[in-house]
Amino acid sequence: MNFSFLSPVSDAVLAHNELLPEQALGKKLKIHSAQNGIPDLDDVQLAIIGVLENRNDLNYIGEEFQLNTIRQAFYGLYPGSWNTTIADLGDIQKGETVEDTYFALKTAVSILLKKSIIPIIIGGSQDLTYANYRAYDVVTPMVNIVNVDSRFDLGDSNKPIKNNSFVGKIILDKPYNLFNYATIGYQTYFNAQEEIDLMDNLYFESYRLGEVSKDITIVEPVLRDANIVSIDLNSVKSAEVSSNQKFSPNGLNGREICAIARYAGISNKVTSFGIYEYKASKDDDMTAMLIGQMLWYFIEGVNFRVKDDDFSDDRSYQKFITLVDDQELIFYKSNKTGRWWIEIPFLSEVNNKLKRHTLLPCMHQDYLDACNNKVPERWYKAIQKNSL
Repeated sequence: MNFSFLSPVSDAVLAHNELLPEQALGKKLKIHSAQNGIPDLDDVQLAIIGVLENRNDLNYIGEEFQLNTIRQAFYGLYPGSWNTTIADLGDIQKGETVEDTYFALKTAVSILLKKSIIPIIIGGSQDLTYANYRAYDVVTPMVNIVNVDSRFDLGDSNKPIKNNSFVGKIILDKPYNLFNYATIGYQTYFNAQEEIDLMDNLYFESYRLGEVSKDITIVEPVLRDANIVSIDLNSVKSAEVSSNQKFSPNGLNGREICAIARYAGISNKVTSFGIYEYKASKDDDMTAMLIGQMLWYFIEGVNFRVKDDDFSDDRSYQKFITLVDDQELIFYKSNKTGRWWIEIPFLSEVNNKLKRHTLLPCMHQDYLDACNNKVPERWYKAIQKNSL
């Protein structure tokens, strides 16, 4: 297994780890160290990889960064009653070119995915999500991406890839593996009207910051349907982070970003999770602790995963049928978790990407809306996307 491009966790972090109580998380991780090399991954479910690449940041001026303070904050937390084994595989250093870094990350992620290990990526610029996405080319035919971000990051895909335009590259580069793209926490004034219109025209999903802050549970179904979750730290309001990380007075707060991380963890579909746009500061403790807690909540979520979405046993669910404008909508509710799904019918006359009835995660509220003759928006967009 070739992880030769990964450099070990620094001795300073390991020395700090030695001083922690025996119950701390750092004492329970399998850590890539200079002394012992890459740990055995046979019983590992989650693997942390740092990526020290930020050259495609629009505002890059040559600054370097390390992830030591984040590791120290994370290692110092106490685990829940977890039954997962976690490895810290160290860092991917900057390659000769950014493409070299992408290749290293893509290779690492695809190795982990094939071993059914969830990569947790902590990175510089968010364009690294593109390399994460490309790792799925050999793993799964259709990918759903959720981006927690104040911006859509569609950009001009004719120009070289940057941290504000990587999604355009994902949409237009072959092989075309993107099925759905959703943005959580976007702020209208950071997005050109053309990008907002394009999101609508492509039937992608977007959840405004105000909607999310009003009711955080609305993002659970879209995260339940995601394969890749990518979080831009600039989506967090500046009061919650250290000086260099401050971006906007408005944004998600610490509780909301941790709730989103936990929803991502609980999702049976999420197979990679990334936190990007980290900017090191002298007073780094607050950002480092926030990232540590986001990692904690994601891992907590993974530990509480419940498999309940194949519905092969009709005793495991309840089925509800409603009529909206002569359209029959079929809902399923899991008896085990109380989670809801809606059926997307197979359109036989269309050469669609989904070759069978597909269940789309939804909320109880969608069923109540359907009972009141209102079509759920997620269902409508999925139908439109299938018939494109």
